[in-house]
Amino acid sequence: MKLKKIMMVLFIPAMLSACSATDAQRQAAAPNILVIVADDLGFSDTQPFGGEISTPNINQLAEEGAVLSNFYAGPTCSVTRSMLLTGNDNHQAGLGTMAEYLQPEQKGKVGYEGRLNSQVMTVAEILKNKGYFSFVTGKWHLGMTDDSTPKARGFDRSFTLMPGGAAHMDASQMFPGNYKARYFEDGKETTLPADFTFSSDFYTDKFLSYLKNDRKKGQPFFGYLAFTAPHWPLQAPDEYLEKYRGHYQDGYEPVRRQRLARMIEQGIMPAGTEVNNPLAGVFDGWDKLTPQQKQEQTKAMQIYAAMIDNLDYNVGRVIQYLKDTGELDNTLILFMSDNGAESATPESLGTTEDKNGIRDWVDATFDNSLENMGRKGSYVTLGPQWAQVASTPLPYFKSILSEGGIHVPAVIRYPAKVKAGQIQRDTIHVMDFVPTVLELTGAQRPASYKGNRLQPLEGRSFLPVFAGGKLPERTLGWEFNSRRALYQGDWVGVRQTPPYGTGSWELYNHRTDPSHRNNLADRYPQQAQALAAEWDRYARHVGVVEAPVRYKYGQMNCFYSQCIQPDFLKKLSEQASGS
Repeated sequence: MKLKKIMMVLFIPAMLSACSATDAQRQAAAPNILVIVADDLGFSDTQPFGGEISTPNINQLAEEGAVLSNFYAGPTCSVTRSMLLTGNDNHQAGLGTMAEYLQPEQKGKVGYEGRLNSQVMTVAEILKNKGYFSFVTGKWHLGMTDDSTPKARGFDRSFTLMPGGAAHMDASQMFPGNYKARYFEDGKETTLPADFTFSSDFYTDKFLSYLKNDRKKGQPFFGYLAFTAPHWPLQAPDEYLEKYRGHYQDGYEPVRRQRLARMIEQGIMPAGTEVNNPLAGVFDGWDKLTPQQKQEQTKAMQIYAAMIDNLDYNVGRVIQYLKDTGELDNTLILFMSDNGAESATPESLGTTEDKNGIRDWVDATFDNSLENMGRKGSYVTLGPQWAQVASTPLPYFKSILSEGGIHVPAVIRYPAKVKAGQIQRDTIHVMDFVPTVLELTGAQRPASYKGNRLQPLEGRSFLPVFAGGKLPERTLGWEFNSRRALYQGDWVGVRQTPPYGTGSWELYNHRTDPSHRNNLADRYPQQAQALAAEWDRYARHVGVVEAPVRYKYGQMNCFYSQCIQPDFLKKLSEQASGS
């Protein structure tokens, strides 16, 4: 009897210890989730997508995981981020258009709140019930009201730039007037620290500090590292600027040709793919630029490359930390851009009342001498010519509902599910991220949250493609400032006003013509009409509210004294100037 009691005394603690160990192991086995977003990074800018810019850490993620060669986002930053974090269409999530450009016809309408609304739930909010530690650093751009800050939307720690952008070396603002560079930490407005030197370095420092110091031991995490690079104004640390000194002096065409050749060699694009450069013959080519213009264009691209190089270095810092802690292989890492490269210049930034855009403000406020370009106190933009190179071989760039605006670079690493070294060609949408996380973690998204009925998820998990499966065919729609696009199987329909489209529905076969050079609408009118009808169904489903466009951004593109813009914008400008 005594022996039995002794054995029970020994057995019970051992059993409890075993249970505790099992619980700890189960907790440790929960996968971490890390999403890294670059701001305005072009399709061909990184090494996995044919770029010459040094991005060894992003390249390593691709080699140890998969290149997502048909990954789609929205045409602009806040539009994409609303879909990334919720799994819903931007029109459902509150960002039917960017908050900065809400029109009178849209204000007060559901889906056009200009911030994340109560009809959707962020992945950070969902993962709370699974015990995840969620944190974000970098760009937010999803609302500054008390109910739309990162703290209000499920993030335990956050340090974020709240509007769409700012300088990278101080708190200089991106637009004149009231568009201030505002920063929030954990829901409260704050300022940059005195030792702030460069945005990507600082956001990574903060990100790692939260990861190291603020989560409980063994707690799984959802980390959102939202760089503001390489968004304008283009700036980079001196050592990175020096690294690219002497590069890009031969202009656009050599870079474009070399990028496409590498993309075909790497398997990102099929053999026979041709560049679609809709700006050819529209703006002056390299050979027609003055020596001063060539120097300015060369320097702009050098700064842009330096920013991307530095961004990659900071990606490497996070990867190294996860290696050092033994957590790398248990972390799903998605790296992506939020949209295509940015084409805007000061002339095309502002309202129709601003005859010269914000050029006068830029010239009066910043030092854009050749020597100071890219340094503190400068205000440099990439411009349409280099933005089109960044999109190689796709047409157009940010804000346009063409391939160059919404088809973005993305790579994923997660050894438990993703076989290393593959190129995944299935069409994946940024809305698919949240459903994928839910499947991977076993988290459940409720039908209602905080007393509000939620919109059903629009995205779907893309995990099956990494298990040898195929995703069922679906229809994907976009609308942005009266521009329309619809993807269905191999067919793509696009309707945009001149000079960025015909004003009618265009039709492309995405499989045989990946750079969308050949409009087949006249050849297959019934197919074009079918896609147009399908787009109408999409618009009703997500609640599109169209309105006239009354501003320059995303509509006008300028290259020195040459500008292209829709006819309606010309008329508005003429009316505003009284001519």
